[in-house]
Amino acid sequence: MSSVLSNRKYVIGAIFIAIMVSYIIKFFSIEVIDSSYKLSAESNVFRKVVDYPARGLVFDRNGKLLVYNESSYDLLVVPNRVPEFDTADLCNILGITLEQFRTEFNKAVKYAKYKESVIFKQITKQRYAYLLEKMYKFPGFEVQERTARRYEHNAAAQVLGYVREVDKKDIEADPYYKSGDYIGVAGIEKSYERFLRGKKGLKIFIVDVKNRVQGKYKEGKYDTVAIVGKNIVSTLDIDLQLYGEKLMQNKIGSVVAIEPSTGEILALVSAPGYDPNMLVGSDMAINYPKLLRDKYKPMFNRALMAAYPPGSTFKPINALIGLQEGVITVGSAFPCNGGFRVGAHTLHCHHAGSLDLIPAIQHSCNAWFCYAYTKILGDRKFGRTDSAYSNWQRRVQSFGLGKKLDSDLSQESKGIIYSKNYFNKYYGEGHWTAYTIISMSIGQGELGFTPFQICNACATIANRGYYYIPHIVKKIEDEQDIDPKFHVRQETGIKREHFDPVIEGMYAVCEMGTGRSARVPGVKVCGKTGTAQNPHGKDHSIFEAFAPKDDPKIAIAVYVENGGFGATYAAPIAGLMIEKYLNDTITRPDVEKRIINANLMDPNAQMGAKKNEKKDDNTNEKNNKH
Repeated sequence: MSSVLSNRKYVIGAIFIAIMVSYIIKFFSIEVIDSSYKLSAESNVFRKVVDYPARGLVFDRNGKLLVYNESSYDLLVVPNRVPEFDTADLCNILGITLEQFRTEFNKAVKYAKYKESVIFKQITKQRYAYLLEKMYKFPGFEVQERTARRYEHNAAAQVLGYVREVDKKDIEADPYYKSGDYIGVAGIEKSYERFLRGKKGLKIFIVDVKNRVQGKYKEGKYDTVAIVGKNIVSTLDIDLQLYGEKLMQNKIGSVVAIEPSTGEILALVSAPGYDPNMLVGSDMAINYPKLLRDKYKPMFNRALMAAYPPGSTFKPINALIGLQEGVITVGSAFPCNGGFRVGAHTLHCHHAGSLDLIPAIQHSCNAWFCYAYTKILGDRKFGRTDSAYSNWQRRVQSFGLGKKLDSDLSQESKGIIYSKNYFNKYYGEGHWTAYTIISMSIGQGELGFTPFQICNACATIANRGYYYIPHIVKKIEDEQDIDPKFHVRQETGIKREHFDPVIEGMYAVCEMGTGRSARVPGVKVCGKTGTAQNPHGKDHSIFEAFAPKDDPKIAIAVYVENGGFGATYAAPIAGLMIEKYLNDTITRPDVEKRIINANLMDPNAQMGAKKNEKKDDNTNEKNNKH
């Protein structure tokens, strides 16, 4: 019997020991390993309030304010502290429906009855002032001050970008962001987000069981102060940008202007555009879908993303490649009898007779450039056409064409220029020659470049053989410099000496050739007109230019969709932009008025423009076809 009792004693003791050990392990797990219980307890004692910083300001290159902050307010609610009240009165103040209020309030109840949550965001200053007078009528509600983005001008929306609330993907991509934060989208707001956003602060309060604030935790010892975002000086000239958008009103297309000596973007117009303030605050929910549905696609950045055939603006590039490879010279003369014939197909030309390089550029002779292209791709030192083509493609891309330029604007398209593999697959290896793809000699066929790339290529010619990667930011507050890659010369590998005759030809274009409508009094402008074939309607009007000739301060590319010949719309727009930037004055108000009043988005207006254009062609502009 005693042995049995003794055994029971040990069993009971073992059970007690096992229970004690399990409790110790559990307590250890709760206190040391699993922090969820601690966090849950803390959440019932502490209220952590994020102190949101104001985003950095954005200025243009001359110090003019482009983007600033304006106070806005979020309405918060603790559902368990809300008695019966006049919901209609609150809805009227907020400018919302009763249904909207109930939906958001029910979300807050579902989230937590005893905790505050945001119920309505970015209330305007005007509504907040009215709400403040009546807050005593709405116990359980509080207001949290935030800042909303504001844009000084109805311009440059695609360049500046916009700000929206973060989504799940943003939070997963960067742990800095939490629900309720805002992030830059597109343009400068996106590219320089980490500088503009600043750093959030945190305030910790002690609360009771009903979530009422009892004071600061340890007198604010662990609070952190929000750090305001850094200000940014952009490369944009807002006056030039506004003028470009004015010239492009009621038109579809783009204008890009770059300072050749630095690669700084002076203007970047995508038309039609939109007011950047449409995507601010509560209006964004209404306006964003409208902009997406707009048939003219105002949110599509045509300057960076639309790939067009370059047309005759591509001819100077082919001339430079031919000179560098030694297959043509400045004196190379080729016949032109109304065009260049390839089998049953003819690439027509308005010229007749024999020309050498400079007048061929001046008069944009199709036949001359077709002959030059056959020599480039027939260069014997490469042995085969596809090898010569690969060398040609490499030369073209050295001007920044057909590839991403690695700018600080994120929406950039790489354009179109196929490798030899594409043609080998399509025609069969060894079964194609320069004659097969002859349309590429005059910027048509299997080519598509963005206006951004065309402008950069023009800046490369202006610099006589190199460019700096185009960029939109000039300076960041408290930073020594911008990304060093923007200071590195991107060389084409084409000798400087070959640029002089090509530039002479481009100068002749504006003085005596197809680009006379781009002339600026007292300024030597070098340019090239182009007409891009459009299978969906009227051809696109294109022009590239730089000025002054010997000390270039601006390079520009203009695309006007369905604008017809390059000299009709694109060339005068470029000339006006150059004059505005260099002289800050306009000496041809009649030309300015014609361009501003031209409406190419109205079918009836287009018919009228076509009649006028034909009249001009039959009189003073017979050479405008190229």
